[in-house]
Amino acid sequence: MSKRPKVNSDHAQRHHTPTIDNEAIANHLEALLTPAVFAQQKYYKQLGLRDRILNLSLMVAAVLTLLWRQVPGIQELNRLLAREGLLWCPVTKVAQQSLSERFLVFPSELFERVFKD
Repeated sequence: MSKRPKVNSDHAQRHHTPTIDNEAIANHLEALLTPAVFAQQKYYKQLGLRDRILNLSLMVAAVLTLLWRQVPGIQELNRLLAREGLLWCPVTKVAQQSLSERFLVFPSELFERVFKD
């Protein structure tokens, strides 16, 4: 009879699904951040950014969802956006490449200004 080898938990397969959505926390985040997001709209336009699908509101919701629900990557974030929406943003279908590129070029000072207000 052979013994079963010890399993190294570092090599265990991780689950790649985001945590569940808590509606009370989502509503609280929306109440806290919606005024701050709208307060930065003028600065957003001064930077030459247009109010399209991947606007300031959606990008803030995307970053918060990535952190809060522990979404493993942009591809899963895009699936969440297409299936259930993100926090206060409705269901929106965008190309995964568009979302990835938007994260690369989106000015970090906008996030800083939203979270400092």
